[in-house]
Amino acid sequence: MRIIALAAAFGLVACSAEVEQANDEEQLSANVYQAADGYDPNDYVDNFTLLDHEGKAHELYYFQDSPAIVVMIQGNGCPIVRNAWADYKAVKDEFSDKGVQFYMLNANKQDNRERLKTEAAEFSYDIPILKDETQLIAESLGVKRTAEVLVISPEDWSIVYRGPVNDRLGYGEQRSTTDNHYLAEALKAVLAGERPETRIRRSKGCIVNLPETAKRAEHAQISYSETIGPMLEKNCASCHEEGGIAPWAMTGYDMIEGFAPMIREVVRTKRMPPWSADPHIGTFNNARGLTIEERQTLVHWIEAGAPRGEGPDPLASRVSDATEWPLGEPDLIVEAPAFDVPASGIVDYQFPTVLNPLDRDVWVKAVTVVPGDKTVVHHALVGSSEEVTKPGEGDYSDVFDNYLIGFVPGAESYVYPEDTGVFVKAGGEFRFQMHYTTSGRATTDRTKLGLYFYDKPPKHPLRQQVALNLALGIPPNSVGHEEKAYFEFDRPATIYMLFPHSHYRGKSSTFEVVYPDGREETILSVPDYDFNWQHTYSMEEPLSVPAGSRLIHRTQYDNTGRNISNPNPERTVPWGLQSHDEMLYGSFMFRWTEETADNILHDPLQFDIRQFYGFADRNMDGKLARQEMWGRLAKSWDEGNLKQADADGDGALSFAEYYGMTLARMKRAQAAQQKSR
Repeated sequence: MRIIALAAAFGLVACSAEVEQANDEEQLSANVYQAADGYDPNDYVDNFTLLDHEGKAHELYYFQDSPAIVVMIQGNGCPIVRNAWADYKAVKDEFSDKGVQFYMLNANKQDNRERLKTEAAEFSYDIPILKDETQLIAESLGVKRTAEVLVISPEDWSIVYRGPVNDRLGYGEQRSTTDNHYLAEALKAVLAGERPETRIRRSKGCIVNLPETAKRAEHAQISYSETIGPMLEKNCASCHEEGGIAPWAMTGYDMIEGFAPMIREVVRTKRMPPWSADPHIGTFNNARGLTIEERQTLVHWIEAGAPRGEGPDPLASRVSDATEWPLGEPDLIVEAPAFDVPASGIVDYQFPTVLNPLDRDVWVKAVTVVPGDKTVVHHALVGSSEEVTKPGEGDYSDVFDNYLIGFVPGAESYVYPEDTGVFVKAGGEFRFQMHYTTSGRATTDRTKLGLYFYDKPPKHPLRQQVALNLALGIPPNSVGHEEKAYFEFDRPATIYMLFPHSHYRGKSSTFEVVYPDGREETILSVPDYDFNWQHTYSMEEPLSVPAGSRLIHRTQYDNTGRNISNPNPERTVPWGLQSHDEMLYGSFMFRWTEETADNILHDPLQFDIRQFYGFADRNMDGKLARQEMWGRLAKSWDEGNLKQADADGDGALSFAEYYGMTLARMKRAQAAQQKSR
């Protein structure tokens, strides 16, 4: 009997009472799909965020202004899904222009991302296949079989129709014509402001194996004392503690029980624990978050009623390990000038400086930033300089003269990679870039910098650079608009850390390496960028790249009204420091592989020019053509000045030509300055 049922599920036979019953098209009552313990997934669809087969993030409630969202349950190798695709696509093609959103959802444990990509390519699936790795979403939707479609109404987030696309397909058989277009009729009703006449029909498809749905009673036995409490203590309590950066403290079971529905929501939407990297691309030694198994356990415990059970409360007895200086007492503490942050409004970036009190040169091995008020410091960047800034002349780029650290909440310290350090010369000053956000109450911030020194020089100097685009322009009411820039290494390098940054409209970001032989490798993908969490991604294994390699940084933006953080979707958004403007800003820390502390190879001028060239060369073909120029650059070309540098006469400037022209200009300027003396 088991073999027959298995064969039927894969379309190998079309017999038995089970198949006959499945072929019955009679309307079913809503409780057919009701889960155990009285949980009815048809009443309300909770929000969720999932990555698709291409690694792109999708949040259900993003489409709250759509008339309907349609999801087909997909499974690789299921003949009914494959045969139903043409009909599903026809409905998609008919209704997409009317604002209806279409997806597939795969909850099969055996179908990983690569297999989904292969299946999508082979059968020409041209819509996102959402991968439910935890199976939590499929469980909550009451999924039983593949090929079922769910029509979700954003009006109240209810499922207004679930069943097959139409009546054309059966187990082991299919008809050439369709008598009943169930999905299309349901969507017509929704678009007319009505509910479909028939809400639920039995679907034919392959059984989706969701083993946890049969374990509801076991979920109620999950131990808070031995499992849930320790999990939260390990992954959450360092922020969710008294005086921490989180808005509430996990001080014991009572707090967890009270916030349990909210915890379930933020886990399903991947807002917590905060970590934005695609887990399938790269590994990072500062990664945080819950495993698939931990997310399943936590959500199942909450859905079982968050039972207290027996045993001690690990959160109630937890002793905070928070300390002002988590790396120990610094060798030097530098305190930025006090700054008064108002209760509300936009605060301009601040660029305070502090004179360097050291009378000797040092090599820095680690850095910590301690905000005076964690509730208002959005981020802080710190560097040093041998020069002293004149009052009122500081700007955002000053910290990069000799970059030390970028602070964001949850990432206060940075220990430089082994055998690397940053050289700080005696004298000069320390430079801060402070970004404040108001919190509803006036406060005063006194941010401090702690530096830890080597006893002797490290083997390698650590360098920092940014792939950026100062000429970006994001069109109004656009989603998915991409800006990009690159940095080309002129000598072998070792990359340690990546930091993508944008503002309210940032949607997703990537770093990829293009090697001299043309091979491409994505080393970081942030599919669901969150402006509230500016993560630094420290590579578990440093990446060595040969000379001629390019590090390309891309960011996609959402400048639409659906982006609830967007201050003005009607605006063409330029580069700017404030959050209502935008940035393409991909910072990275690295070392020149062959450079040592006693053999400096770094060329600061070429370094800066390569940064400029990497965003000016917009089509990334290694040539700066007239159509890529703007402003004074374009004017200089049109006047014939830049054309003189075009040694090969190809109508564009290679990096070598542009660099040579810049050197020649600098020499002429220096000569003129000396002559004027």
